[in-house]
Amino acid sequence: MNINTVTTKPHDRMAKALSHEMEAVNSLIRTRMASEHAPRIPEVTAHLVEAGGKRLRPMLTLAAARLCGYEGDHHIRLAATVEFIHTATLLHDDVVDESAQRRGRPTANLLWDNKSSVLVGDYLFARSFQLMVETGSLRVLDILANASATIAEGEVLQMTAAQDLRTDESVYLQVVRGKTAALFSAATESGGVIAGAEDAQVQALFDYGDALGIAFQIADDLLDYQGDSAATGKNVGDDFRERKLTLPVIKAVAQATEEERAFWQRTIEKGRQQDGDLEQALAIMGKYDTLTATRVDAEAWAEKAKAALDVLPEHEIRDMLRDLADYVVARLS
Repeated sequence: MNINTVTTKPHDRMAKALSHEMEAVNSLIRTRMASEHAPRIPEVTAHLVEAGGKRLRPMLTLAAARLCGYEGDHHIRLAATVEFIHTATLLHDDVVDESAQRRGRPTANLLWDNKSSVLVGDYLFARSFQLMVETGSLRVLDILANASATIAEGEVLQMTAAQDLRTDESVYLQVVRGKTAALFSAATESGGVIAGAEDAQVQALFDYGDALGIAFQIADDLLDYQGDSAATGKNVGDDFRERKLTLPVIKAVAQATEEERAFWQRTIEKGRQQDGDLEQALAIMGKYDTLTATRVDAEAWAEKAKAALDVLPEHEIRDMLRDLADYVVARLS
């Protein structure tokens, strides 16, 4: 898929196909993020929720339910739950990372303060569990509660592994499965469960979400080194400046000479960065062609996501999900 030849992006087509349900989700989000006693809660939440995000994760829940023939309304609550969990993690992440920008806008912790971001994130987690319970499904509650714990675990693992040159690709994958793929797979799996799909289809939806989430994060990490700042809302090299060991760097460290390893120790482990270091980092990655190797990994995970869909019924939504997996890596073109 060439991203430049795609007139309508897969997630836009999916949003159109699911427009009625997405309107219901957005209405529910606005209702549940309200607070009678603490007006700062909707202020902070609205800053992020209304920031023009694609709502990809809640859309995956709706898509999975529709694909499996669901005709009830509990998928609306689940989609809102997924978005609240996602928003809560973003609020917490920006505090942990001391970020000043997200989606091209100032972060909530910059506009308000760290305390507000943490506490509003906590509020949204609590709201998400209220919504889960309303579905009356213990199995769905189990899926989303486990995902919430896995996300937190992944963030803590990243915090300890991100600046440790001993971090290898297996640890990186564990982090990505936690911080990103866990919510993708919970979103798709819970949609299938609430629809009463058979076990093989529910497993397929989990596998699709897991592989899609991994491809998505690998692509994001690659875009940090070769993306368009206007399109990504981030400056090229932000991960390097924040001393994050992502896959392109991990691949370069694994092949590093003694001199190159000393460079990575100074810039990543010790944080002593100076002018020209980003260019040198890119030169080392270029020497070992790690950006290309990272892209190959992202494409392989996208292929796994598409393969998982084979056991699901033929449907326009299934075609959109397949195109979405292609699009995740086509962003790298």
